[in-house]
Amino acid sequence: MLRWLEDASDPLPAATEALGAGSEAPGLVAAGGRLSIARLDEAYAKGIFPWYSDGQPILWWSPDPRMVLLPAEFKLTRSLRKTIRRFIAMPGCEVRIDGAFDRVIAACASTPRDGAAIGSSGTWIVAEMIAAYRGWHAAGRAHSFETWVDGELVGGLYGIGMGRMFFGESMFAHRTDASKIALAALVAFCRSHAIETIDCQQRTGHLASLGGRELPRSDFQQRLGAALAMPAVVDWTYDLQMWKQIDIDPGIDRSASTSTDPGPSP
Repeated sequence: MLRWLEDASDPLPAATEALGAGSEAPGLVAAGGRLSIARLDEAYAKGIFPWYSDGQPILWWSPDPRMVLLPAEFKLTRSLRKTIRRFIAMPGCEVRIDGAFDRVIAACASTPRDGAAIGSSGTWIVAEMIAAYRGWHAAGRAHSFETWVDGELVGGLYGIGMGRMFFGESMFAHRTDASKIALAALVAFCRSHAIETIDCQQRTGHLASLGGRELPRSDFQQRLGAALAMPAVVDWTYDLQMWKQIDIDPGIDRSASTSTDPGPSP
């Protein structure tokens, strides 16, 4: 029977109690409650995430299998490598972390596409969820990876950092390959900080083309437990030299390419 969360004191069930493949909602763990920071901390630490639409109660999910992108298995295509090299070499182009989190999540919410995993976006990012994740960002848990060109935010993604795991939520692009550049930067950052798993929640063809694959829930939970036992990342800045982690030499003699200043508005 599906668990209904009546108040903040009701704990979420374990991910293994999710509805099975033969049910009407495979992977659904519970419903109800609210999106407090404490509840989100509890959910993600258990391998559970919220996903629902306007007019529905909050629905809590743990799919089996689970889509992940392992940074060690990231597939950097020849065309994307060329795009990143051009991006790095062009004045006014940079990757920033947490320079404009509010704008990134708003852009993801306003780009309608099917799916809930990183690599997709859409109207499932309802107003209540935007407010909750903005609060989580202020608390230091949620982060955005952003692609900027001449002071204009042109693409990016956001997600959650816990221990040594990154939970990807959604991404957007207002210019060709802008979100792919942000994702490549996330992979380089993860390799630099011994983050071995990027959670992508659900399968998309886009992620599969970049090396993403599905894991049984049990394997994902083992990875999650190991990642949470490690100290959390403290320094959320993007250093140009991190590009070397994906075999791209930035060729620029400066220590960092990001700041928390979002720069001039487009």
